[in-house]
Amino acid sequence: MEGKQTIMRRSALAAVAAIGSASLLLAGCSKADDNKDTPKAAGANAATKSVVNASDKKGGTVTYEMSDVPDSFDPGNTYYAYMYNFSRLYARPLMTFEPAPGSKGNTLVPDLAASKGVSSDGGKTWTYKLRSGLKYQDGTPITSKDVKYAVERSNFARDVLSLGPNYFQQYMKDGDKYKGPYKDKSAKGLSSIETPDATTIVFHLNRAFQEFDYLVATPETAPVPQSKDDGVDYVKHIVSSGSYQFQSYQDGKQAVLVPNKNWDPKTDPLRKQLASKIVVNLKVNPDTIDKDLQSGDATVDLGGTGVQASTQADLLNSADGKASTDNAYGGRLVYAAINTKLKPFDNVACRKAVEYAIDKVSVQTAMGGPIRGDIASTVLPPDITGYQKADAYATPGNKGDVAKAKDQLKACGQKTINTNITARSDRPGEVDAATAIINSLKKVGINATLKQYPAGKYFTDYAGVPKFTEKQNIGLMMMQWGADWPSGYGFLQQILNSKAISQSGNTALSQYTNKKVDGLLAQAIAEPDTAKRNALYAQIDKQAMDDAVLVPLTYFKVLLYRSPYATNVVSTAAFSGQYDYLNLGTTKK
Repeated sequence: MEGKQTIMRRSALAAVAAIGSASLLLAGCSKADDNKDTPKAAGANAATKSVVNASDKKGGTVTYEMSDVPDSFDPGNTYYAYMYNFSRLYARPLMTFEPAPGSKGNTLVPDLAASKGVSSDGGKTWTYKLRSGLKYQDGTPITSKDVKYAVERSNFARDVLSLGPNYFQQYMKDGDKYKGPYKDKSAKGLSSIETPDATTIVFHLNRAFQEFDYLVATPETAPVPQSKDDGVDYVKHIVSSGSYQFQSYQDGKQAVLVPNKNWDPKTDPLRKQLASKIVVNLKVNPDTIDKDLQSGDATVDLGGTGVQASTQADLLNSADGKASTDNAYGGRLVYAAINTKLKPFDNVACRKAVEYAIDKVSVQTAMGGPIRGDIASTVLPPDITGYQKADAYATPGNKGDVAKAKDQLKACGQKTINTNITARSDRPGEVDAATAIINSLKKVGINATLKQYPAGKYFTDYAGVPKFTEKQNIGLMMMQWGADWPSGYGFLQQILNSKAISQSGNTALSQYTNKKVDGLLAQAIAEPDTAKRNALYAQIDKQAMDDAVLVPLTYFKVLLYRSPYATNVVSTAAFSGQYDYLNLGTTKK
């Protein structure tokens, strides 16, 4: 899941030195505050261990800020972790994750569904019953047909809604034949999704899928009333099934949400509906976001990208500052995707030259030092099941090996290569990391030119459009990825499976095509034995690294500033170490 892509601002050498060996075990101390209504700092990493400033106090405005714009607020047309997180305020999926700290946040719990799915036919059929009494914001009942329609529009109308993953399209029986609801003149929908009554939905798959409960936790299963849907324009008037609804929406500027009066807490054991208003301000300068968080003008950074370098240094050099930070893994990998379809990178030796050439320490430094991530050498991060320690392209001190890189260039028949590398323009750290890579590659004869594009369109218009990357000679793409759900399959499927490659909104940036890997992924998800499944994930990881389809850079860690005004703050592994947005409140008047 992208969004799952975070990096930070360039830090001056002095700032990096000041960060030094700061680690997860940041010392914490209380932060005094003259306002008796303002919660005191609970200590460094407190939100990774428990819910900080737990409260049922209602009122106030929770303000989110973001440096760019989301790909979409439409729950069926998004693929950023922070939007998966945020969308649950107005769009309830069948399942979701418990608002709990750290790895406990990976616990699946029923949301729109009354209980977990009941599987049959060896894992090829899954049945869910909806809770009773569910209503939309206008008071009309939510039915199983609305869930069915939501899946159909998000997965089978890829020419209209292309941003989300296409798992259902790949795994539903006859999914390859169905053209989606906008072209379905029979209006019957996909036959392999049945709704025998208003509260029952049955999914018939084309193969066993042992982790299907995780799949229905995506916002693609949040109900959408067909009569209110108008494709890409649905984002302008989303019908809420959650505790909040949209009061206003200004594309690229701001969104305002208010409590949904027809939300019934009796049907929802997860949400509290505390804030009297939720405001999302977009395209805010990253440094301004940091200042607003500390002053209380903002409650949380929507993108969950973490503080900028100058702020990071200030916080980590102050006892009070440290006490207000949370530093966590989140199943994320920062990497450079190599375009395997673009000459000369269609030759594995040319790709291996890139693997050996990159000084990963320089990349790590550009992103803020070890506190922002450990040096990576595998596709799977250490906190995802299936990870096995390995380093196929080890170099002295992780600083690159010019001689081995040149040997690989010679093996692929090249002395020099001219190419382009992409990064997101509103993510200074990603730009800095790409610049560090350019400097490394230059030493071995690979000349890369930086191309910057906005995060909100990175996948729809640029790096995620194969025809564009081919036309623009883009051989390398900066990327950050985290698991759609906490398993090897949830991490690997959408970046390594050839069937996940799409013509727009593509997240399989390497365009990797390997029938063996496709087969291992299919074998793994059908395997009922967890240990055997994890062994297959490790095998897939090794194969991808042998084929040099991406360069692992760091196992990303986020450094978040915890607002002293925020209540119910908890850092969750389910959403890449971000704060869980479901029940955030505020003490600020």
